[in-house]
Amino acid sequence: MTIDLERIFADTPGKAKTIHFNNAGSSLMPLSVLRAQTDHLELEAAIGGYEAYAKKQDAIENVYDSVARLINCNRDEIAVVENATVGWCMAFYAIDFKQGDRILTVEAEYASNYLAYLQLVDQKGVSVEVIPSDDNGIVSLSTLEDMIDDRVRLISVTHVPTNSGLVNPVEAIGRIARKHNILYLVDACQSVGQMPLDVEKIQCDILSATARKYLRGPRGVGFLYVRATAMGGLHPPVIDMTAATLDSPTQYTLNPTARRFENWENNYAAKLGLGACVDYALEIGLDNIQTRIDELATYIRNQLNQIQGVQTHTINPNQCGIVSFHIKGYESLDLKKTIVSKGVNVSCTTPSSTLIDATKNNLPNLIRASVHYFNDMQEINKLLSIIRNIVRS
Repeated sequence: MTIDLERIFADTPGKAKTIHFNNAGSSLMPLSVLRAQTDHLELEAAIGGYEAYAKKQDAIENVYDSVARLINCNRDEIAVVENATVGWCMAFYAIDFKQGDRILTVEAEYASNYLAYLQLVDQKGVSVEVIPSDDNGIVSLSTLEDMIDDRVRLISVTHVPTNSGLVNPVEAIGRIARKHNILYLVDACQSVGQMPLDVEKIQCDILSATARKYLRGPRGVGFLYVRATAMGGLHPPVIDMTAATLDSPTQYTLNPTARRFENWENNYAAKLGLGACVDYALEIGLDNIQTRIDELATYIRNQLNQIQGVQTHTINPNQCGIVSFHIKGYESLDLKKTIVSKGVNVSCTTPSSTLIDATKNNLPNLIRASVHYFNDMQEINKLLSIIRNIVRS
């Protein structure tokens, strides 16, 4: 099956107004995702928020089925949350860490996650240790095996980092985690929506993701997967009447499903937008999406590597739709402003966002162009033309 690009282009109203290569930040929504939200907001305005929820309850419940199909799990293993950070934190801080426990992570771990590790270093006396990668940025699986002992409480991995197109080997890491019966958490913020994700193949216990990036959904909503067999050992750091039932003045019972990680109040328009963007991706097919993204990103990398003075951050051979680079002699933050002023959206990633990887590889601020299947060659060539003109000037 091939992607119907004509239909995709027509479904993306933002495409007529801008060239958008910031899909790893926040992508352009299809019309169906926009309408799912605006229709519900109009319904709330017309009849009231509680009444709108009652009328659309079946559609809201269907969101859980859609997300479950997306990552191959049971609907009761899904929580819909305000954003991926909330989901990740609700699960991470639900783990009953003890002094001396070890957390293993990767070099390209996202700074927000690493900050949480360090907080527990201070609060609970755990240790955080980085699994080394080789000179090509590939995680050393043999070293990971050697690092494991009975004090390793968690392996926590960012699937695709914010500063490059690197794709960490989450399935291979998952096999090691399962072999040693170690809790395994995957941050899939940058990967969900641009490639197939199957939690049974990854063998993770926890996975967090957002709607706004490659799923092409709204901001302010994401989801959390928690494997049913891991649920009983995780007590959310915050609970309310969705997370638990008050049985008596002295007792409560946690929700037996992943909704123990939710709270009662929801942005139901955004929730319906999440369901719509997942359904849209499933209709196109994640294999088709990945193929298209890889083709476009590979073309950009190949062309950038031919421009004198441009240096791509592409040490790992396993790349995805995020292309990061800098131009020697130029400050990337200024270059981003120049590129955006010419009608092309890109972003800039700073060393602090992936500090360990950036320090090891001596990375400066990088321009990040993250492509999606709705981008086309004319748009890409405009970006390349801008960069060539900058280098010539």
